[in-house]
Amino acid sequence: MDKTNPEKAVKELTMLLMYLTRFNGRGHLGSDLDMSWKGYDFDIISELDEEDYIRQGSRRSKSVVITDEGMKLSRELLAKYNILDWK
Repeated sequence: MDKTNPEKAVKELTMLLMYLTRFNGRGHLGSDLDMSWKGYDFDIISELDEEDYIRQGSRRSKSVVITDEGMKLSRELLAKYNILDWK
């Protein structure tokens, strides 16, 4: 198995932690949103936002929305790191 470089691992594990600690929030249009708190490295948060895995909206907000692509990536990362998903 190939080793993952530290920078990539931090990014992947941040995405995984946001996925595993997500909560359901209601959007201003009444839609369900998978959200997570922003308590992670701001540079990583910005990279994930630029890659459309999350949306942080205002830089001052304390939470992010996990996009459909972010949910898909997170599930792939669960398999990569051999972590069970919530039931």
